Amino acid sequence: MCSVKALTKGNPTTVGLPRGTLLAWGNQTPWWLRSDVARLESFVLSKMSSTRIPGLSIAIVKDCRVVYSRGLGFRDVERGLAATPRTVYGIGSVTKSFTAIAVLKLVEEGRISLDDEVSKYVPLKLEAKGKPIRVHHLLTHSSGIPALAYAEAFIRGQLGLDGPWLPVATAEDVISFMSDYADWVHAEPGTRFFYLNEGYVLLGYIVSKVSGVRYEDFVRKHVLKPLGMSRTYFEESELSVDPDVATPYVVDREGRYIRSRFPYGITADGGLLSNCEDMARYVSMLIGRGELDGVRVLGRGYVEMMERKYVSVPSGMFGDEGYGYGLRVTERFLGRKLVRHSGSVLVYTAFMGYLPEDRV
Repeated sequence: MCSVKALTKGNPTTVGLPRGTLLAWGNQTPWWLRSDVARLESFVLSKMSSTRIPGLSIAIVKDCRVVYSRGLGFRDVERGLAATPRTVYGIGSVTKSFTAIAVLKLVEEGRISLDDEVSKYVPLKLEAKGKPIRVHHLLTHSSGIPALAYAEAFIRGQLGLDGPWLPVATAEDVISFMSDYADWVHAEPGTRFFYLNEGYVLLGYIVSKVSGVRYEDFVRKHVLKPLGMSRTYFEESELSVDPDVATPYVVDREGRYIRSRFPYGITADGGLLSNCEDMARYVSMLIGRGELDGVRVLGRGYVEMMERKYVSVPSGMFGDEGYGYGLRVTERFLGRKLVRHSGSVLVYTAFMGYLPEDRV
């Protein structure tokens, strides 16, 4: 069980960088963490400078308490507005863990089974090497179907970048796009890891069909609202009235920031936008085994299922890596279990990671 407590916010400070001045805004840091934070901030600011990242936000949670949060750089370069711990960014594929929770909620309620064939819910006969693809296989990226690159083509087209554009606006469009998937099958279900964005679109479709409400509304009702994540959004109409949103940029060949836009239309595989304060509540719920502030979002056993390694991920970032349900799992990260996911929609990137045994 967890309850979230935040430290008192401080005042903006200015930090010098070789390429100009970046603003840093955050909270007061406990004394026992200050030396580590100083090294962290030095490293992050150096990388921001060398890679031309205009702004980012960070939060650290220990025992469901926010012990550090900071905004670095700018959320809007042209207007000189600083990033804060409350600045909203697209979180990309970190959304997949929310989708996994939505599916597991339906499993918990007895409305679907992880062993159900996907074709029971989706108007597409999904098989690999003659064997049915099941809900479990989509959750773990072990369907046997390699990446079909719908998301990459969709995002580049939405942002007006060079390359092919795939005008998919709904999950039904993605299902149509997948009609010739059999030509690309590489393995039997459950035997190999192939990261498949399309699989999570199908999971969102299943959530909608089984629950009778839109996927986005199901996640709002069962995850966002219970956790008090009031500034986590799917819709452009929600974001447009928020005063603290990071301006999305691309960098041209001359190194200039070009204002861009968020590629709305992606949902269950990567469409959420959030901020560090809301995500601190979300990760605290996971650390708390599905419960936060006395509100249970998901059963303890189902959270532990999310963190279990079902399939090995080759060439993992942190060595021996596997995939659970919407989460990557490293069993031996500096002697500890690391659970994480990253996300990118080109103009925004995100990372969420925690050590469940250390509650960090």
